[in-house]
Amino acid sequence: MDLTRIRAGTSICNHRETFKSYMRNAKSQIQTGWTLDNNFCVSSKSKRQSVAGNIPRRSFLIAGLGAAAGFWACGGSNGSSASGSHTSSSLTAAQNPIVEENKKTGDPSWKLTNAATNHEIEGYASATSVNRGETIEFFVNTSDTSYTLAIYRMGWYGGAGGRLLASPVTLNGVQQPIPTPAPDTNLIECQWQSSYQVTVPNTTDPTDWASGVYLVKLTGLTSGKQAYIIFVVRDDGRKSDLLFQSSVNTYQAYNDWGGFSLYTNPPAYEVSFNRPYHSWYGSQDFLRFEYNMIRFLEREGYDVTYCTDVDTHQNGDTLLLLHKAFLVVGHDEYWSWQMRDNVEGARDKGINLGFFAANTSYWQIRYASSQITGDPNRTIICYKYAAMTKDPYALDGDPNNDYLITTQFRLAPVNRPEDQMCGAMFNEAADTGVIDGDMIVTDPSSWVFNNTNVQNGTHLPGLLGYEVDQMFANVPAGVASICHSPYTDPSNGQTEYGDMTVYQASSSAMVVNTGSMRWNWGLDSFTPGTLHPDLTNPIAQQATRNVLSKFGATPGTP
Repeated sequence: MDLTRIRAGTSICNHRETFKSYMRNAKSQIQTGWTLDNNFCVSSKSKRQSVAGNIPRRSFLIAGLGAAAGFWACGGSNGSSASGSHTSSSLTAAQNPIVEENKKTGDPSWKLTNAATNHEIEGYASATSVNRGETIEFFVNTSDTSYTLAIYRMGWYGGAGGRLLASPVTLNGVQQPIPTPAPDTNLIECQWQSSYQVTVPNTTDPTDWASGVYLVKLTGLTSGKQAYIIFVVRDDGRKSDLLFQSSVNTYQAYNDWGGFSLYTNPPAYEVSFNRPYHSWYGSQDFLRFEYNMIRFLEREGYDVTYCTDVDTHQNGDTLLLLHKAFLVVGHDEYWSWQMRDNVEGARDKGINLGFFAANTSYWQIRYASSQITGDPNRTIICYKYAAMTKDPYALDGDPNNDYLITTQFRLAPVNRPEDQMCGAMFNEAADTGVIDGDMIVTDPSSWVFNNTNVQNGTHLPGLLGYEVDQMFANVPAGVASICHSPYTDPSNGQTEYGDMTVYQASSSAMVVNTGSMRWNWGLDSFTPGTLHPDLTNPIAQQATRNVLSKFGATPGTP
């Protein structure tokens, strides 16, 4: 089955979801025609496709994502074996594992030089994350007769950005079967044979396959085409200062591999983790929204471990309590009820919350087990705008489960507005396209801006967008807006505002919400391709240090 034909034949809905999907799919359409120039930048040879449709309550803005005209990629090299590639050191309890980890030699060969654009090679992992000591499997589809698989941990590493943990192993290529969509839900779930597995070491050295975000680099030996598989290594027993959550639910919601996502028309109402990610060559939104924060945290030497949405859902009631602060970064739009319970429960027990993000916890999802493997939490269910007419929980006549209907958290019957947790929430009324503006300081006396020399009206150029949050009436007592940033609603020319907020919960936990997805672009200069200019901002960097210090996190010196 030709997936490019499926994708080209799938139209997209016309509303806020449409705009996001348009931008992503336009980017994906460009990816299928990209070439790499001599500077390792990606150049487009194809045209963007237009989109059409009609869904009420949203307006559509056709805008080009010129910033996504290239996926930055460069250099490649080989390394050492999966079981013996790590450099082991004996750490005392007083040492910071992230500092020690980032002293090790980095390897920029994690970057792609010849990205797969037409399914020449692709794959997915058996889990979004594994704890140290657990085994993860990789499932690879390729038209090449053989390929290599290498594994990198992503961080700072003196600017290299990643470290080779498992050197390339050569494997036989297999062309795996392409699934057909399930009736009624358009679920796309692969039933592929396992290509390779790795058991993560669990030695007494926490830098031996340290908790982090890992990229598997796949390289076809005939075509030379390359792609990623992404997964997280957890360290559930280690009491790091910070716990970083990777937004895999949102990755999957937007993933249209196989022709369907929560944003296509017709949409899928169920999406599976058992399939490759289509965007950014298999890394989905990691390099776009999360990687800058990781580079910053590990460059500064903060003691951080990592998890995913699935872990917060499944074990968050105990996992979050081992840390001083819980970080949500970039774009984490899709949450389960249990995630909300666990995060708010942690806050109410004194765990600080940092939302370096916007549009957080906007849609409610439910998890389900894989229909193929039976593994738990491998399927996301979300009926969105059709929830009240199609979600089985809305139709079963049982009012006891109505709170789990997969509509927006702020709407009935869920009735759990996001700003009750975050301090601000996504401004749906102004949702007409990508916001591109400056964050503007309106409370320079806030502790968040200590040692930044800001004044009332100081601009943080380019850090407002592409979606933003605003203060509404549901916020907890004591919430303060410290940046109140105007932007123009593209649909009507009216002025709207984005808010960066701070409050202290009754448990004494601090909750900070930047209210902008782009905040993290101010922390580090990395950008994939020409997605955005260098927006590194010393005010954003120092403010982030202040927030993490208030959370009780102490930086080291990698």
